[in-house]
Amino acid sequence: MTLLAVERIKLFTTRSPWWCALVTLAVVIGFSAIISSAAPDGEFTDVGLSQFGSKFGMAVIMVLAALSVTTEYRFGTIRTTFQAVPNRTPALLAKTGVVAILSLVIGEIAAFGAWGLASVMRSEDLALNTAAEWTNIAGVGVVFALASVIAVAIGILIRHSAGAISLLLIYNLAVEDLIQLIPKVGAEIHKWMPFNVADKFLRGAGTPGVDGPPPSSSTLSPAWALAYFAGFAAVLLTISLVVAKKRDA
Repeated sequence: MTLLAVERIKLFTTRSPWWCALVTLAVVIGFSAIISSAAPDGEFTDVGLSQFGSKFGMAVIMVLAALSVTTEYRFGTIRTTFQAVPNRTPALLAKTGVVAILSLVIGEIAAFGAWGLASVMRSEDLALNTAAEWTNIAGVGVVFALASVIAVAIGILIRHSAGAISLLLIYNLAVEDLIQLIPKVGAEIHKWMPFNVADKFLRGAGTPGVDGPPPSSSTLSPAWALAYFAGFAAVLLTISLVVAKKRDA
């Protein structure tokens, strides 16, 4: 608990988490407001449309998570942390846990805020009547938390803010979609890309005839998709912890 408290204090005494949290809320809820005001009457029948901005919000969360690590490397404070906790792994796990919990909370507030705004602005029934609809909204925070674990792992591996953030944003916003362009095998590879699989957890097979992001091409069920995404985050974090123990701070 002491390590968690220390990491919480270190995180919240910097400005970047506050700004990233505000930007995430503005992006996710703002996209919901734009789509809710622009969609013709009778066409906003899928609650998932209110989460159109969640992908961009997740990108901001990953920036927050990466900065929580790379900023310490930049200013050398990570050396003090490792001197206090020579094993290193507990300290890094505590940091990861704090960032993941914060990301979960931000994601849930953003998702339910976007859904609530759409419910107020639209005349369609956007009540959460099914488990899939609940997952579509409540699952956003879970995906944000796992995405933040991935970002922390990348931050530990790269240690430089610009490099880590560039890699995360380029991969999240472009690389997985571009993989589909590889002749013959691109579509098959894309089925197993982590963020594509995370989309399957959130939106399932999608709703036919509804505008919005294309449904995930993953063949996994939503439950297995969540397990796969969580496993990917856990493996990447494990690799980063092993590397952090073997090299100089």
